[in-house]
Amino acid sequence: MAGLYFEEFSVGQKVETVGRTVSEGDIFNFAGLTGDFNQIHTNAAFASKTQFGQRIAHGLLGLSIATGLIMRTGFLEGTVLAFREINEWKFVKPFLIGDTISAELTITETKALPRIGGGAIIASIAVKNQNDEICQRGSLNLLVLSKPK
Repeated sequence: MAGLYFEEFSVGQKVETVGRTVSEGDIFNFAGLTGDFNQIHTNAAFASKTQFGQRIAHGLLGLSIATGLIMRTGFLEGTVLAFREINEWKFVKPFLIGDTISAELTITETKALPRIGGGAIIASIAVKNQNDEICQRGSLNLLVLSKPK
């Protein structure tokens, strides 16, 4: 699917992503990339004594996977100019090893920006686990190209 142009977005429009399962390798790769080796993520014995009872994924790993899943839908392929802003992001519930993450986007606002040849879309995002529980939520402000004339 080719990406949608700014003019093809409308308030209320929804997009759902496929799911992706979080692995132990994902957590260790993310820890290595970011330098965040907090024991709640990387030490099974330590994490077993926490309120979660096991290791949890980094919150930003969940957000990163969600943005990758959003791009996989194809609706921004070749038309997104930038991820401009993340607003009021809430980490509601952790992702565990073996959880499957998916995201649901709802367009809440559009604003034409002719000077950049496109516009801004704001999408509320709900990032869920395999039980349809919201684990993270917030909104993204994206710049998207206008349809060529």
